[in-house]
Amino acid sequence: MRKSHPIRRVVLATAATVSGVVLLLSLKPASDPAAASAAGAAPQQTASGQESPQGGQGGAQAATGSGTVTGDAAQTQYGAVQVRLTVAGGKITKAEAVQAPKGGLSDQKTHLAVPKLNQEAVAAQSAQIDAVSGATYTSTGYKKSLQSALDKVKTSSAGTSGSSGSSGSSGSSGSSGSAQARTVTGKVAQTQYGPVQVRITVSNGKITKADAVQAPKGGLSDQKTRLAVPKLNQEAVAAGTADIDAVSGATYTSTGYKQSLQSALDQAGG
Repeated sequence: MRKSHPIRRVVLATAATVSGVVLLLSLKPASDPAAASAAGAAPQQTASGQESPQGGQGGAQAATGSGTVTGDAAQTQYGAVQVRLTVAGGKITKAEAVQAPKGGLSDQKTHLAVPKLNQEAVAAQSAQIDAVSGATYTSTGYKKSLQSALDKVKTSSAGTSGSSGSSGSSGSSGSSGSAQARTVTGKVAQTQYGPVQVRITVSNGKITKADAVQAPKGGLSDQKTRLAVPKLNQEAVAAGTADIDAVSGATYTSTGYKQSLQSALDQAGG
């Protein structure tokens, strides 16, 4: 029995050594720094691959998103009015007043008028919108600033169209540009009851639209203006000149309208 103990010890030691080597060999690949580095690099590449398309999509949205244009501030008796437009595809998608009369009753009138004017601007797609009753000055200033913003949009669109066209299409674009509608505002005509100012849209030498951006206001003047101005606008378009009949009961307004209309025609060259 005593002679067999050393042999058993050798056998057990050998078995233990073999088992240890096998375990070391099986663990070696996992402890390999190169393998660990490669395993860690794969997730980072995947994350960066996901971020890149997102960044590209955001840039595309910025490039093709809506453009914002702010009109000139229009001064009124109760404060400045300034309109900002959001335009997409050549259409007004949003209108808002970044400035409006404030303080006292002006706050109430602004809260009442501006939302309606914003809606009308989007619906009409032009500055030819109705004034809000009780907020005439704010409405008039709003329309002026709105027209200024629209003019800027047209100028920007015309510049983009001209720069993107070829030499052949450029000439065609120029000829069509001369035939496009053009807006001209006449000088203010002072009357006994207040100023009158007319804006006309001219296309191919003809008046296609006329409206009064200023007219007598307050008291009976409001009623006379509402009665006379639409008729005068229609007559101006129909006649194509300032030789139009005065509206009965609104002689002063009619006279001022004709004077400002003639001034606008002179500026338009017709």
